[in-house]
Amino acid sequence: MAKSRVQFICQNCGSVHQRWAGKCDACGEWNTLVEEGTSGGIGSGPANTRNARKGRAVVLTSLSGDIEDAPRIVSGIGELDRATGGGFVRGSALLVGGDPGIGKSTLLTQAAAALASRGHRIVYVSGEEAVAQIRLRAQRLGVASTPVELAAETNVEDILATIADGKRPDLVILDSIQTLWTDLADSAPGTVTQVRAAAQAMIRYAKSTGAAIVLVGHVTKEGQIAGPRVVEHMVDGVLYFEGEGGHHYRILRTVKNRFGPTDEIGVFEMSDKGLREVANPSELFLGERHAKSPGAAVFAGMEGTRPVLVEIQALVAPSSLGTPRRAVVGWDGARLSMVLAVLEAHCGVRFGQHDVYLNVAGGYRISEPAADLAVAAALVSSLTGLALPADCVYFGEISLSGAVRPVAHAQQRLKEAEKLGFGSAVLPLGSEELVGGNGAGGIGAGAFQPTELADLVARIAGSRRNRAEEQE
Repeated sequence: MAKSRVQFICQNCGSVHQRWAGKCDACGEWNTLVEEGTSGGIGSGPANTRNARKGRAVVLTSLSGDIEDAPRIVSGIGELDRATGGGFVRGSALLVGGDPGIGKSTLLTQAAAALASRGHRIVYVSGEEAVAQIRLRAQRLGVASTPVELAAETNVEDILATIADGKRPDLVILDSIQTLWTDLADSAPGTVTQVRAAAQAMIRYAKSTGAAIVLVGHVTKEGQIAGPRVVEHMVDGVLYFEGEGGHHYRILRTVKNRFGPTDEIGVFEMSDKGLREVANPSELFLGERHAKSPGAAVFAGMEGTRPVLVEIQALVAPSSLGTPRRAVVGWDGARLSMVLAVLEAHCGVRFGQHDVYLNVAGGYRISEPAADLAVAAALVSSLTGLALPADCVYFGEISLSGAVRPVAHAQQRLKEAEKLGFGSAVLPLGSEELVGGNGAGGIGAGAFQPTELADLVARIAGSRRNRAEEQE
């Protein structure tokens, strides 16, 4: 009989220690190490793998051969299907995370109702809410009449026995993974051991039966999904449901997807009737734009295959402090410091005695470097007090030498801008083939393509001089 071995698991980060200590060496948290035995239970794996046996040879094949698309369950909610890559894949496990109250349960309730109305068997298991609470939400959303099967349970073995009764479900929603517990582990629900064991059991069920599993995960204060990172590695896809409390829009962002792209987003608008799809998010982020205000530039960005136009606002004000302030909302603060340094070093624009505030309108967050050119234009506009043209969009990356570098998907950005009524654009020089009427329409004829950032600064300053001459 195998000798029992004891190890200690950190309940915060999941790292394994050979002896107990008051502080975890991996994450630095105190009093998080819990003893676990490895002779049985979840620490040693299934019973049939603990006994040594001779392996069997598997058939090796080549890279070439027939390829079949993964069978999917289409929900009919366009933004959700876009984020998942075309629908839920049968036999896959999906992890959905987001802040408390952001709308995860609302989104999944609407998705469950939409799939159930299409004839699929949907099982919704909640470990945080009673059945009556879920029914109240369904009545508010107007989907109480759909044949969604509900249960309020937290034991994994009971859940598996329940869904195994009758026809195999097409989709099982578990809200949330932190509330589940299994008899294979002795830890409390929500600990690393229980979360890992419950996820293993549910994913094993999904792979063996072909049912799709959706796990809801809590997030930490840093915005990451709580629990061990191994759960994110075990599942086939990870979605983050994002949004600001002061704004009514929500973004479903894909960060991992084994069956589709990882850079797609779905945009929703929260209302008293639930989440509504936003087919054109650019109109949402530009809805309250003041066209004649200095310091505002419209950036033509990309989220996966979807172009999104958003307003970047800058405020440059004289500072009474020895060290001027630099505040950024919705963009990378280090990237702003780089753009300011390039403007001072290569364009002669001085910000050393000014406070700089940068904001992306609507609470939107930008991660791509193509926003450099729009940020620089907004900063120069605010410093000079001159409003930029209202019908112009900006995109392009700025290098440390002051050069404007091309970015990808220029044609899609221009098409989206033209669709929303913009008549001109400022973009890098390397996009001539996309501007000369190749699907870009009339916006390409009025495009300004600077090779250096100084060219854009000179153009903004020149328009100011022209306006002063007209006034004289």
